[in-house]
Amino acid sequence: MKALILAAGEGTRLRPLTTNTPKPLLTVAGRPYLAHLVQALGDAGIKEQVILVGWKANRVKEFFGDGRQMGVELSYLEQKERLGTANAIGVAEGVMDGDFVCVNGDVVMAPEAVAEMVSAFQKDRRPFMGAVEVPEPQRFGVVQHDNGKLVRIIEKPSDPPSKLINGGFFGLTTEVFDHIRRTGRSPRGEYEFTDTLNMMAAGMDVAVRKIKGEWMDVGYPWELLRANEFLMGRLKRDIRGTVEEGAVLKGDVVVEEGALVRSGSYIEGPAYISKGCDIGPNCYIRPSTCLGEGVRIGSSVEVKNSIVMKRTHIPHHNYVGDSIIGERCNFGAGTKVANLRFDDRTVRVTNKGQMLSSGRRKLGVVMGDDVKTGINAMIEPGTVIWEGTVVGMGARARGNIGPNSKVF
Repeated sequence: MKALILAAGEGTRLRPLTTNTPKPLLTVAGRPYLAHLVQALGDAGIKEQVILVGWKANRVKEFFGDGRQMGVELSYLEQKERLGTANAIGVAEGVMDGDFVCVNGDVVMAPEAVAEMVSAFQKDRRPFMGAVEVPEPQRFGVVQHDNGKLVRIIEKPSDPPSKLINGGFFGLTTEVFDHIRRTGRSPRGEYEFTDTLNMMAAGMDVAVRKIKGEWMDVGYPWELLRANEFLMGRLKRDIRGTVEEGAVLKGDVVVEEGALVRSGSYIEGPAYISKGCDIGPNCYIRPSTCLGEGVRIGSSVEVKNSIVMKRTHIPHHNYVGDSIIGERCNFGAGTKVANLRFDDRTVRVTNKGQMLSSGRRKLGVVMGDDVKTGINAMIEPGTVIWEGTVVGMGARARGNIGPNSKVF
């Protein structure tokens, strides 16, 4: 059995994080988040996997290669035009020559749940869709079913027939391609796989299987933080780098070979320190912090529940909490990131021109690549700073700050 992973999207809602980096390569828990899915499918017994790529396809291919380093066999298809999810799956016709599992590349779920879904499909070979129970299904495609048999999927209903939504995990047979060819364009001009599934449900038995355990669809930056928190919670302690005498590492901390943790550093797991990192002396790394390759965390710095990407320097007297920091950023001394509103409400973020609730009580900054801050710069909760921006000495950054801006 093969797996098809849909990973062609641009991830525009995740910008500025995806301006230079394709969405599948964004780091969570020490690895690109797509790597966690590839590994889970491989561990479930599906070694032959096809990744559908699009945006910055070559970057994805270069990173994953043929998959041997992960114990799987990877190949690639490219979706030239973004014409919807049904079109995306249709690109694989001829390559998927038998029963196959199809997974949205945005999905993060427990490896044991992946294994359970794959095992059930291998046993009965009946087409299925994975469904997830959520408290507010009105915002999603809601699954209507009859004793575990799909009736239809209803997009964003005001009166949902259930609390189950489309979980982006499917077991399919080659019959799906005939249904895709007969799927018409939706009002927004795309070929929607939900329309294909509704067509299938009208003429054949499509099972609805509930996905157990943690599940999330990474669409917004703050959801990347949530995925990181979940996957970091599954880390096991592994110290391979250099840890100087006087450093304290508590709990499940990973220190890759080639990383240096200097004396006086205090690290609480789960935490991930990638190769080439230089940590300390005398800093505090708090739980669910993931530091990418070559990151520098200096003296009197505190980092909490954050993702800091490659070659970023946070060198002295800084606080970063509940934030995502892009590559090659540089923090001036005393730069602080606030992560909590005075009124204790959930932090709101401007995304694609809309003010959205992150659903998080604590959220700091979403920072693109190559951002620089001067000494004593201040960044408000929920701020988005796009790539190439400079925040000057003592300046206050807030809202959504466009690329290559100057804030003084």
